[in-house]
Amino acid sequence: MRKFVLEDQGGGHFLLRGKMTFRYVGPILRVSMELFHEHPRIEVDLSGVTETDSGGLALLLEWFTWANQNVHEIQFLNTPEKIDAIAKTTEVDHLLKRGERWAGFIQAPTS
Repeated sequence: MRKFVLEDQGGGHFLLRGKMTFRYVGPILRVSMELFHEHPRIEVDLSGVTETDSGGLALLLEWFTWANQNVHEIQFLNTPEKIDAIAKTTEVDHLLKRGERWAGFIQAPTS
């Protein structure tokens, strides 16, 4: 039995269902990289997450970093309260609420 499902709902919209814990974030990350790469804008709905811990926050931050490095937008919807609380405590909550286009932040090299 799978402990999570990352469902492609089309147009860069995804729904994560199941466990988003340390035990499963590695497999979720691997699956997501296969699905996310072709979408310039990504929206991940977390309303289906049934269990999470600080590993879940680490996953969201990894996705955020990947989007930043690859010039993609990423936005998280329905973030679990536990993740919001951990993010606030660790002062990274502002990162989870951003859904910006990163292209505006990349500077061309100066000669």
